[in-house]
Amino acid sequence: MTRRALITGITGQDGSYLAEFLLDKGYEVIGMVRRSSTVNFERIAHIQDRVTFTQGDLLDQASMIDVVQTHRPQEVYNLAAQSFVQTSFNQPVLTGETTALGVTRVLDAIRFVDPEIRFYQASSSEMFGKVKEVPQVETTPFYPRSPYGVAKVYGHWITVNYRESYDLHASSGILFNHESPRRGLEFVTRKITHGACQIKLGNATELRLGNLEAKRDWGYAGDYVEAMWAMLQQDEPEDFVVATGETHSVREFCELAFARLDLNYEDYVVRDERFFRPAEVDLLVGDPAKAATKLGWKPQTSFEDLVNMMVDADLDLLTGKLRGIS
Repeated sequence: MTRRALITGITGQDGSYLAEFLLDKGYEVIGMVRRSSTVNFERIAHIQDRVTFTQGDLLDQASMIDVVQTHRPQEVYNLAAQSFVQTSFNQPVLTGETTALGVTRVLDAIRFVDPEIRFYQASSSEMFGKVKEVPQVETTPFYPRSPYGVAKVYGHWITVNYRESYDLHASSGILFNHESPRRGLEFVTRKITHGACQIKLGNATELRLGNLEAKRDWGYAGDYVEAMWAMLQQDEPEDFVVATGETHSVREFCELAFARLDLNYEDYVVRDERFFRPAEVDLLVGDPAKAATKLGWKPQTSFEDLVNMMVDADLDLLTGKLRGIS
């Protein structure tokens, strides 16, 4: 029997990689999108004809029940969220409605329609925030430092609560920062690679960034979606840290990205106070030992390879546009 998976947030970075991965495994993939005049299918254009799209909204309980009832998936991956930390300070209530309460609406739809459905919740390393221990593991206490982080903590704990209260196969992946050429331009990694390429091509003279000393555990999104799937294949639902176990600063990311283009980042990067967060998260680094032991998962892409992949993709994108190729 062909397995059927529902992905919320399918048009995002993670959703696009997960959809590819599941299609390659022979799944029927249902992608939930909001009814909107600006749905962007750019990341999944190459697989669009292989995905069944359905309209639904994490803000609307009835639509979630309808989506689950109509399509009857065996697996649900909840990747939809207001996912940009900086925006969460400006739109804290919307972030809470989508990123926190939205999880409850999906879980309730599953409980109501078919409690046998397996559920994956996209938790985040931002939940650790002002970290209580280094590296962070599944049992590290949360101390979120943004409305986004707070909302993710709610989404995480409501998943645990529904798992324990209603015996749902519901797991959370606590994913540390994961990047790719499909990352949005508002995220610092893509801002760096895209900005460096603009400078290389003579379209810009500087790149303005916030805290260059912030350290993150950066992996490749294409690797991380495999861990999501592996969680739902386990006999028992659990929560897993998905990370590389290495930490690198924003400054290091700049250094590698500009070096790929034979440039010195110090000549072009300008620190700008406007891009500092009201409450900063300084050091995130995960310990993926449990994922390695129980899921057999390990990251395949090195930090340097990730940066180079993103720079090369942005250079191709921008030179293509210069030649009139979109």
